[in-house]
Amino acid sequence: MGRFVYSMNVSLDLRIEQVAGDNGAGEWIRIDEELHREFNARAREAALIVHGRVFYETMEEFWPSAREDASLPDFLREYGEIWTAKPKVLVSRTRRSADHNTRIIGGDDAIDQLAVLRRGTDGIIGVGGAALATQLLRARLLDELLLTTHPAILGFGRPLFDEYDMPIDLDLLEQRSFESGVTMHRYAIRDAGKGD
Repeated sequence: MGRFVYSMNVSLDLRIEQVAGDNGAGEWIRIDEELHREFNARAREAALIVHGRVFYETMEEFWPSAREDASLPDFLREYGEIWTAKPKVLVSRTRRSADHNTRIIGGDDAIDQLAVLRRGTDGIIGVGGAALATQLLRARLLDELLLTTHPAILGFGRPLFDEYDMPIDLDLLEQRSFESGVTMHRYAIRDAGKGD
């Protein structure tokens, strides 16, 4: 069975956007070459990536063309290659088509479809998008959090999860520090899998 892993850049106060629509590109985020190479390695390890529509459209806007942009550093072009080639699932009620090795699921039973997908997948299933991660958390299907914490306190902005007010018990699986002051923590969610 696969494991849903929600990966996200966060501030110290667990915000993912300071301004609506900044799509993780705020000035508070410190992504240097060392950190991006770590992102590349983790993306390469994933068996599959599942994105909500907003997150997918942000990725789709940049990464497919980045892989061929000679003006970009090699580690960015490499991520463009990885993302574009990786099998992906887009969860959307409105999109009818998608490129870049992506299939679409939607409708009222999308979470049920993702539960079936999880049972039929071996390895890591990367999750992108706060709304989607919140739905998986509510359904007790989210297995892990991979939080890249940037040394900033935003005080406002979009939180890591949307409208989720229940305690979440976690077990620390891994931690790493980067020269930029960024830390990465991987946590297991203790009650994951109870939605299956």
